[in-house]
Amino acid sequence: MNNIYGYTREKLEEYFLSIGEKKFKALQVFEWLYEKKNNEVDEWSNIRKEVREKIKSTFSFKCPKIVRKERDTLTRKYLFELCDCNYIEAVVMYHDYGISLCVSSQVGCNMGCQFCESGRLKKVRNLETFEMVSQILEIEKEIGERISSVVIMGIGEPLDNYSSVLSFIRIINDAKGLALGIRHITLSTSGIVPKIYDLMKENIQINLAVSLHAPNNEIRNKIMKVNQVYNISQLITAIKDYIAYTNRRVTIEYVMLKEINDSDECAIELANLLKGMNIYVNLIPYNETNHIDLSKSDANTIRKFCAILKNKGINVTIRKEFGSKISAACGQLRSKEVEK
Repeated sequence: MNNIYGYTREKLEEYFLSIGEKKFKALQVFEWLYEKKNNEVDEWSNIRKEVREKIKSTFSFKCPKIVRKERDTLTRKYLFELCDCNYIEAVVMYHDYGISLCVSSQVGCNMGCQFCESGRLKKVRNLETFEMVSQILEIEKEIGERISSVVIMGIGEPLDNYSSVLSFIRIINDAKGLALGIRHITLSTSGIVPKIYDLMKENIQINLAVSLHAPNNEIRNKIMKVNQVYNISQLITAIKDYIAYTNRRVTIEYVMLKEINDSDECAIELANLLKGMNIYVNLIPYNETNHIDLSKSDANTIRKFCAILKNKGINVTIRKEFGSKISAACGQLRSKEVEK
């Protein structure tokens, strides 16, 4: 039985037409599910009883459930148990400008980035669209507040689950869905070049963030396996083409790893690599874990690295640290549960 939260409005319209009903019923269903947050079909008073019965017999409404929570001052981390007993996690972050939610797109990850806890436990499967939508719905219910922005930056590589992630974006952006502005949605990728071109042609104005994390192939090959398939030259070309086609700025993510990618020479090389591009660099203090033998750069090193980039004309910020007192690293809460 297909889950109704995995259906875009367009797909629901097709369903209603297939059973001889008017397609506007999809709009009514979306209003009940997402505006009124009501999935008790018998209470859908503007839909005929016989249609309601068809809906109940056709669709599942079951969502993954929150089974564990951790909290820090400005951060909440939630562990979800899926119907097949796998686990994923999502993170709420409180900012001055609103509440953001980092969602997962896969159970595990096969990208194998050396610094990432998510990839330490390999990919089990892709998440279905409804399992991504449910992360928002369940957390909004839990915190009693509206999520104002979403980053697809949790467990998994979103572009490795392309069709489900695109449907997720369309549902949460739909004015009758979760009505999140398209520019309040960010997709982060490790750099699957062909899929960046596919995304470019979708003509959706989301924010694209690319995990670069190194200024050259020698370093990136060591810490990111994806670079052995799509190297920095190919990735930079794809980013330039994406910017030219979409007229959208791209975020370059750069995790600061002590004595690996944080030298002055790395900063200079990175600035030269990105010179003239419509990007900004987000320097990320590394979240250390017990399972990975890597350390975060000290604060002075990060500030110096940032200053070098600024002096060379690169737009750059240092990401505020969230969740340092909880299982902050992506995938860490899931790995704790799996390894119990």
